[in-house]
Amino acid sequence: MPRYALKIEYEGGPFNGWQRQSEGQLTVQGAIEAALARLEAGPHTIAAAGRTDAGVHGLGQVAHCDLVKDWDPFRLTGALNAHLRPLPVSVVACALVPDDFHARFSAQERRYLFRLVTRRPPVTHDHGLVWQVGHALDLHAMRQGAAHLIGLHDFTTFRSSMCQSASPVKTMDEIVITELDYPEGREYRFNLRARSFLHNQVRSFVGTLERVGAGAWAPEKVAEVLAAKDRAACGPVCPPQGLYLNGVIYPRDPFA
Repeated sequence: MPRYALKIEYEGGPFNGWQRQSEGQLTVQGAIEAALARLEAGPHTIAAAGRTDAGVHGLGQVAHCDLVKDWDPFRLTGALNAHLRPLPVSVVACALVPDDFHARFSAQERRYLFRLVTRRPPVTHDHGLVWQVGHALDLHAMRQGAAHLIGLHDFTTFRSSMCQSASPVKTMDEIVITELDYPEGREYRFNLRARSFLHNQVRSFVGTLERVGAGAWAPEKVAEVLAAKDRAACGPVCPPQGLYLNGVIYPRDPFA
């Protein structure tokens, strides 16, 4: 059976997360598997690089599927998108891959983006796509706080109680925070890179760093709460709508 890698983007607002759930729950995985069933009869199960929560978006999610028919990748992309309409999910690339390719286990890096907007009037065009706060933030202070999170650490403080990872010890390769000026406010973009992430880790990071940027916490407090290895020490977990699975890196890019 030929195996195909799919690069997928989606707007997470209407979905109850990525992972298939009970009947009647709209999920990204369920929508794509239903589209596959309209192309080839029988149950389909796709595996993804990461499971995003309800409200979280995908810009570069990767999944793989096995099919009976030898599809041309271009035609498979078009056929899937035709059956996914009008849901806000799209297969943006498709590639035939070796049988040992696995969207999750073959990945060597995952990248997330979080968008935070500071302004008083409610956002309109980016409604549901960013986290909005009404106060100013100190970019330099947030960068100082983020520096304490780089490297190999026990991230128990920033781990959801529902996390299924075998260990809280992870290596955070990079956190880059940039600032964009708008006439009505500013946007802060948090770009994070790591081989793997814990459940709610990015949202816990950003919620904590927002407290630093707002002046409620000193940057050095990030190191203190990290060392505490206590979930109760974490800053507030920010809402999901500003979070995007931005990309997945493999030893060999299947879509090159």
